[in-house]
Amino acid sequence: MSFQTLPKVELHLHLEGAAPPSFIRGLGQEKGISLDGVFDDQGGYRFENFGQFLTVYEAACTVLQSPEDFRRLTLAVLEQSAAQGVVYSEAFLSPDFCGGGDLEAWKDYLAAMVEAANQAERDSGIVLKGVVTCIRHFGPEKAKKAATCAVETAGDFITGFGMGGDEMQGRQADFAYSFDMAREAGLALTTHAGEWGGAAEVWDAIRDLGVVRVGHGVHAINDPKLVEYLAEKGITLEVCPGSNVALGVYPDWQSHPVKKLRAAGVNVTLSTDDPPFFHTTLNREYDRLADTFGWDEEIFTQLNKTAANAAFCDAATRTKILEKLEPKT
Repeated sequence: MSFQTLPKVELHLHLEGAAPPSFIRGLGQEKGISLDGVFDDQGGYRFENFGQFLTVYEAACTVLQSPEDFRRLTLAVLEQSAAQGVVYSEAFLSPDFCGGGDLEAWKDYLAAMVEAANQAERDSGIVLKGVVTCIRHFGPEKAKKAATCAVETAGDFITGFGMGGDEMQGRQADFAYSFDMAREAGLALTTHAGEWGGAAEVWDAIRDLGVVRVGHGVHAINDPKLVEYLAEKGITLEVCPGSNVALGVYPDWQSHPVKKLRAAGVNVTLSTDDPPFFHTTLNREYDRLADTFGWDEEIFTQLNKTAANAAFCDAATRTKILEKLEPKT
């Protein structure tokens, strides 16, 4: 069964991590920047574990040096997403990669990304919102700079604040100041947790940062009380099965807990995380889940409605998304 034409919502997508390898390679050649060690013999991104993934990710980002680079990147990523049937997407945007966290530089980068998003919406109908993201292994002080960028540019396009990076560095609570700043500015909150650090990380994220969504969160399955709490409070998990399998969080698709979490009443959504790094697409995720768990179009439509209701957008945008998700009669 093909899910190509099924309208989809994607909530967990790193803008730089979604860059096609050919785009990064081409930009490196334009600028004369060496990308030794970034690509494998087949032209894909080269890494064998999560630590190497972060290193290669940051090396690939070295070619992204100007607002124009990010305008082109945003267009390339949205074209890729629209081809997968995505009608609404949220992308994690890192001021650290856009002028090093400097507010004035960030505003220039942001304007370029907004220009690209508007063009993509005109061309293909896809809607993009931005979630400013601090990077955990860069530390709490840099996170405050990212939060300042988020707060000062919050509005129609920048609607959320979150944290990515190495979950094993520091504690969620170390970043509470930045999340408090973002909350006071009216931004919705998410953070990566429960991908590597276990169920306790998810509890920390909820208690110490007050998030309404959790990136990954899959190790919540190991704590029945946490699963019950997530279901009761309606906290949404941004689940990325292909990413989890590719990085070895779970050995195979059959072992992945997304079906159990959903059956327990947890709000789960489906995303690709950093799709070219993990040799996946959103349609490929759907196909693998259909093959593994027997999920059909009706279940995927329900999952997309869950995502639409958890989206960091205004009510009018949400209504439009939900209308696009209704099956055509």
